Amino acid sequence: MKRLLVAVSAVAIFAAGPVFAQEVDRVAINGIIDQGLNHSELMQTAAHLTDRIGGRLTNSPQMRETERWTQQRFRDWGLSNVRAEGFEFGRGWSIVRSSARMTAPRPIDLRAIPIAWTPSTDGVISAGVVVAPMTSAADFARWHGKLSGKIVMVTRPDTGSEPTEAAFRRWTDAELASRNVYVQPAHSEPSLDRLRETDFALRLDAFLAEEGALAWVKMSQRDAGLLHGTGYTFRVGATPRIPGMELAAEDYRRLARLARTDAPPTLELMSEVRFHDEDVNAYNVLADIPGTSRSGEYVMAGAHFDSWVASDGAVDNAAGTAVVMEAARILKALGVRPKRTIRFALWNGEEQGLLGSLAYVDKHLATRAPLGDPELDALPANRTWRSRWPIQPRPGYGSLVAYFNLDNGSGRIRGINAEGNVAAAPIFEAWLAPFASMGASTVSLRPAGGTDHVYMQTVGVPGYQFIQDPLDYGSRLHHTSIDSYDHLKPEDLRQAAVILASFLLHAANSDEPLPRMPMPTRPTPSDPFALPGQ
Repeated sequence: MKRLLVAVSAVAIFAAGPVFAQEVDRVAINGIIDQGLNHSELMQTAAHLTDRIGGRLTNSPQMRETERWTQQRFRDWGLSNVRAEGFEFGRGWSIVRSSARMTAPRPIDLRAIPIAWTPSTDGVISAGVVVAPMTSAADFARWHGKLSGKIVMVTRPDTGSEPTEAAFRRWTDAELASRNVYVQPAHSEPSLDRLRETDFALRLDAFLAEEGALAWVKMSQRDAGLLHGTGYTFRVGATPRIPGMELAAEDYRRLARLARTDAPPTLELMSEVRFHDEDVNAYNVLADIPGTSRSGEYVMAGAHFDSWVASDGAVDNAAGTAVVMEAARILKALGVRPKRTIRFALWNGEEQGLLGSLAYVDKHLATRAPLGDPELDALPANRTWRSRWPIQPRPGYGSLVAYFNLDNGSGRIRGINAEGNVAAAPIFEAWLAPFASMGASTVSLRPAGGTDHVYMQTVGVPGYQFIQDPLDYGSRLHHTSIDSYDHLKPEDLRQAAVILASFLLHAANSDEPLPRMPMPTRPTPSDPFALPGQ
């Protein structure tokens, strides 16, 4: 088997330990390319997750179906140790049907969606509206005594916006080059008092209930009729009493304008939803290709398979899920026997705060010391995680050699964020070299946030997020009512699966594990004179 040997001398400068060589197995890559481009099953996987199952809200019936189906696919492909690993989450919730209609001063159907984890209306409700913008508890006093029997519009209407650049785009070479700038971290003392604050959604609900409001509506954060329906009151014992709905921005603004005329609108709402309390645990799905040596060590790829329910959760994140599952299928179809185990993870509860991947970190890799305050220590782990020191490694802390994450939509891979790890960067450059003609060559030292590698990085485990072409992910698809299969790009996703499979195989077979950053310790504030939380 012919191999290309790439020396990585930078490791000796920036990391403790010996210089080592990184082998790139281009013959194996040929097999991966053939299997991933000529025999792909990726789009069939994506179609089942979107067209067949649909939006996959954590602990909803659709997510329970997804948990079962993804495990069976891994078994069908011959993976080992396929399992669902539970963690405490809360209530399931699903939409049966809903509608919104203005009945005066003229009848018109409105675009609307119930807010996740808010209750049903009591049949069809009809009432006048009150435009009462509220973003903090300080706003409540202004509206005391004015909301009884009303549907309350809680968003301050703006004047709208028109796009100034194309919604769909790919990274240019200049933009990719500009990413490779080291970003210094900024540290401050946390304000623990802020952690104690009750979620505003629950405070608003309590105020509206006390005032006798019938329902509340908010304005979509995007124009063009897009809806989201995101909400976070999923914990047992913390369910709102007042129904909430989101209106399309254009419809919301029309109501707000009419409310300031001599013909104030009457709004008719109907929301029928269901809560699912059969099992308060959510489940990550895990599957392995067992290693042949390097006992206990493993590499891992992951993506979150939960989504919101305004549409089918295609680019966020059936796309990443299908890529991870396809990488598993490719490697198993090739009959690889890696030195280290290759693990595939489908994370749950990402949309509510990276809950599934945090549960995995806390159980298998490292935990963090409690704060010593019973009130704070009773809060969900993701609320206090970064404020707790020291880090306490679990027995499996050193076993995870590398983790690779996919969660930036349907765009092709253009490179990888090395998370400030200057010792790992030249290794990634070597692994990407065979894919330069496919558009992937950038290694950025920048950190990437907001997805499931984050909590691994916070405890010093090497977790990485790929750089993907943005396409129209952020401009119009992320969490919205048009996030359907139609917006997936098959060629881009097949390229991503091939690169992911190659990275996993090389990380699993390398003689030395990827260089790690030092285990984090309590940082010194970047500005020693700043107030806590500033």
